[in-house]
Amino acid sequence: MTATAVRSDTERSDTDSSDTAPPDPPPSSGAPAPLPPRATVLVLPGRRPAPGRREVLGFLVMVFGMFMAILDIQIVSSSLSEIQAGLSASADEISWVQTSYLIAEVIMIPLSGFLSRLLSTRVLFVISAAGFTVMSFLCAMSDSIGTMVLFRTLQGFLGGAMIPTVFATSFILFPIERRAQVSVMIGLVATMAPTIGPTLGGWLTQALSWHWLFLINIVPGIAVTTLVFLLIDLDRPDRSLLKGFDVVGLVTMALFLGSLEFVVEEGPRKDWFSDDAILGFAVISAVAAALFFARVLTARNPIVELRAFLDRNFALGSLYSFVLGIGLYGSVYLLPLFLARVRGYNSLQIGTLMVVTGVCQMLSAPIAGALSKHVDLRVMLACGLGLFGTGVYLNSFLTADSAFWELFLPQALRGMSLMLCFIPINTLALGTLPPEKLKNASGLYNLMRNLGGAIGLAAINTVLQDRYALHMNRLGDWINPARPELQGLVDGLTARFGDLVTVDPELAAYRMVANLVQREALVMTFGDALLCVAGAFFLALLFVPLVRKPRAAGAGGGH
Repeated sequence: MTATAVRSDTERSDTDSSDTAPPDPPPSSGAPAPLPPRATVLVLPGRRPAPGRREVLGFLVMVFGMFMAILDIQIVSSSLSEIQAGLSASADEISWVQTSYLIAEVIMIPLSGFLSRLLSTRVLFVISAAGFTVMSFLCAMSDSIGTMVLFRTLQGFLGGAMIPTVFATSFILFPIERRAQVSVMIGLVATMAPTIGPTLGGWLTQALSWHWLFLINIVPGIAVTTLVFLLIDLDRPDRSLLKGFDVVGLVTMALFLGSLEFVVEEGPRKDWFSDDAILGFAVISAVAAALFFARVLTARNPIVELRAFLDRNFALGSLYSFVLGIGLYGSVYLLPLFLARVRGYNSLQIGTLMVVTGVCQMLSAPIAGALSKHVDLRVMLACGLGLFGTGVYLNSFLTADSAFWELFLPQALRGMSLMLCFIPINTLALGTLPPEKLKNASGLYNLMRNLGGAIGLAAINTVLQDRYALHMNRLGDWINPARPELQGLVDGLTARFGDLVTVDPELAAYRMVANLVQREALVMTFGDALLCVAGAFFLALLFVPLVRKPRAAGAGGGH
């Protein structure tokens, strides 16, 4: 049997052969023994020798490029008011600085699998990093909201390819025994970047100007582009994919995901379907989704291969990636917002408090990596989900006086749990897939995390609006002059203000009571939103028994 035949057999039966151990060598008899029927596992497609220093260095540079792309999702969030003033934009227009990036990135992420096979991993990543760097410079030079939104859209679209490409490369390049260490590093980057994004953005804006939110990418972007081009060479391009290119699938996917992202980003601010634009884009998304799924399930060479979801562990891993997106982006959004609106903290004070999560995450990373080698990943995942849910649940007991030490334990639990979640989820979703499915599956996997973040934030903003109105109505009923408790409070405040203000002391007292009611309604609202996030993680625990125990896969580097 020739090596070509062995490879062909393996490609037809990668699922069966991937978890078969090589047979013991036959006793020496002077003549070569026939190849056992299931020995095809010895020549797996995509098998590579263990990476050398050059490839490892190149991969580290790719990870840094991914860090830049993920960081830019959140880096502008704490500085939108300064950008708004600099561009003379309205409150409605400035939100597109964030929304346009997310929409474009969500479209690129699932497309990256096809482009990586068409162009090769190196070429796609170099184009992505170079385009991201150029668009960062153009964003910094923007003098109007129109040009800013255009360049942010292109920045998100081009930079979006770096994220799934790194995930796929980690499973192609490294052998199984090194994947735990690699997953720890990727997990730190993927979860740390959105955590420190608002803090870094606020510091840059205060210390320099909002332009540096984008200029900070220039020198690292040039270095990443150059080094990846020189150091990485994993695969060859497959130009045959251009034959029968699925234009219909591409257009319907862009309309489906782009419109969906617009609806979930803008819906909470515009009262959802009562707004004509939201309703229109929702219809477009629904129709495009139906056409897209019909197309990819029937086309010979679809733009995105959805059959990866037939693998139970990949489907469940993607579900958990969605839940992790809700928790990661939701917690990073809610706590700084609470500290700013209730406690009146500035970006530096918020960053000082939020650093607890990042420090605990870094400290727990080597522990999580070691545990992944000795503990059933399903048990590790359950512990991670439980700890994250518990941390967010404890966060829900907020008061108007909550400060560093009151928030320390919940943040520490969240930080320690992130790697306990990420490593098992990453391995469950991608660790047992054959190499030829990894690039496409990596795009889908990362898409689920971003969609989880986008849909989670939309749900959180809706909860904030609805529950705030509810709590204001309930607490407003308490502000009744006929109530002895209120009258006693007003009398006491009136006496205190009598010698301090020139206006009506009683009116000042009632205004202070109204402010207290609004503050407490806001605190209760944040608590409700955090409870919803915690509930998503506790609910996700119910699906852990459905996960199959991961087995060694045929993908990746050598043995």
